[in-house]
Amino acid sequence: MSHKYFVRWTETAEEDLNNIIEDIAEENPHRALEVLENLRRKALHLNTLPERGRIVPELKDHGITLFRELIFAPWRMIYRISGETVYVLALFDSRRNLEDILLDRFL
Repeated sequence: MSHKYFVRWTETAEEDLNNIIEDIAEENPHRALEVLENLRRKALHLNTLPERGRIVPELKDHGITLFRELIFAPWRMIYRISGETVYVLALFDSRRNLEDILLDRFL
């Protein structure tokens, strides 16, 4: 039997998810529910083999290898593994620039 990890969403990632769902719901509430269920399910699948996600390329270029991502077009789910827990840290539109997003959040 394979090792299971706990998957936890940070407050920031929850806010990201809520914003995405609210935006979609303005146009199509049914689609918003489908997207919500799909993103939650895909995150939950990180409980086995969380290493499947690639190291975030923009951070890897700076020698930062702690953070991984999964792409669910058009979204990127950024997470990190700590012990037996996978922390979902952010969820955002993959068409946006990661550096811009980080600057917005930290400044």
